Amino acid sequence: MKKLSVLLFVALLLSGITPLACEAGILSAQKARIEQNRINKSTLNAVKNVINQQIIYTNKYNLEGLKSLYSPDFVNSDGFTRDTYFKLIEETWKIYPDIVYYTDIKNIEFSGNYAAVLVEESAVATSQENIGEFTAIGELYSTSKCIYYLEKQGQKWLISSEKILEETSSLKYGDARYVNMELSAPNQTGAGKSYTATLKVDTPKDTVIVASINKENIVYPQTKTDEAFRKLPDDNILERYFTSNQLNVNEYAVASVGLTRAENYSEDKIRVYMGGLAFIMTRVNVIPENNYIKFNDEKAVKDKGNGESK
Repeated sequence: MKKLSVLLFVALLLSGITPLACEAGILSAQKARIEQNRINKSTLNAVKNVINQQIIYTNKYNLEGLKSLYSPDFVNSDGFTRDTYFKLIEETWKIYPDIVYYTDIKNIEFSGNYAAVLVEESAVATSQENIGEFTAIGELYSTSKCIYYLEKQGQKWLISSEKILEETSSLKYGDARYVNMELSAPNQTGAGKSYTATLKVDTPKDTVIVASINKENIVYPQTKTDEAFRKLPDDNILERYFTSNQLNVNEYAVASVGLTRAENYSEDKIRVYMGGLAFIMTRVNVIPENNYIKFNDEKAVKDKGNGESK
């Protein structure tokens, strides 16, 4: 009976302790969850503040303030270092002194000391070009979707890299400002692969469109290819086939569009003049070819060398 009473006593003690232990475990888990939520919220706000501060500095053309948000070893997906990146920003501000930027944060993900911010960005500006005795007013409109990668260095979050997923820009002068134009090309392709760039223009009445499509590698300083203008076909669509570069760089498909009009100069003469001019650019991200893929099967290696595939 004594053994039984001791056993019952122990059982009663355990039955009283167990709920307390479970409750303590739940409280501990809740505290940990609350603390983690606090840390996550703090991190989210800190990362978001970097992007918000970036747009403030950008629209105030504060180059030094903007630089303070970027890591010294920053490099973007085009291979541009921090110095080259800010040279391009500075040159842009000189060409378009009234440019205004807009940023819309779509998503923020973070893990430890690293974060990725998906944003949609746009920019608008005006441009003046002297053409002979005339001054042409142009309008710039640019949109992009990109990811900013941030890293916590000490107590600060800094932008360590940037990857542009999509990007389209247009600069239109004169009557071209009121004409719908679209240049389409793949957002991404492999190195040395063929793709098509297509230009569509809503041609106004009594207007002849001449246009060209080229591609340019995204390098610094920027190179310029020769243009071959041709009359837009009757369906208002111009296409050109390209082979993407194998230089491990991204590229742009670029269209140049001219709107020409004709009017009677005298009874037997006609004057042809340029009524508008436009440049449209869209990004093509090029995936470099991986030359270090190993084949376990000797036959696969032989087939690859002969250009065969299963």
